[in-house]
Amino acid sequence: MNKPHPTRGMHHVALNVENLAACEHFYVSLLGMQVEWRPDDKSLYLSSGSDNLALHQSAIPLNGTQHLNHIGFIIESPAHVNEWYQFLLENQVRMKTEPRQHRDGAYSFYCFDPDGNTVQMIYHPPLVPAAATS
Repeated sequence: MNKPHPTRGMHHVALNVENLAACEHFYVSLLGMQVEWRPDDKSLYLSSGSDNLALHQSAIPLNGTQHLNHIGFIIESPAHVNEWYQFLLENQVRMKTEPRQHRDGAYSFYCFDPDGNTVQMIYHPPLVPAAATS
């Protein structure tokens, strides 16, 4: 298989946090980000326009200073998400999930980079102009 269409850039960073309320205060009240979506009491999605910061309440105490949950790359369409999935599978990339539809209309899958970091390939409608998906 040929390499799929290029990504449209990095979509978001997701952090595991111990104190979701304190982090919401910092990013929203102090840094001026807006709440984009609160799917449950343990997750919060923030944006300052063309970016996205996801905060996830950790189920276990966090040690150290790095709390990265995953990084996400913008993909132009659900079909291109599927192409990336097949391409990475064929290149022996270890998958965390299969492509799936999310409640907010996004479509994505997760895989691992060679160091074990989680990477998401995501189609997120608000970030992709309508012309790009036709």
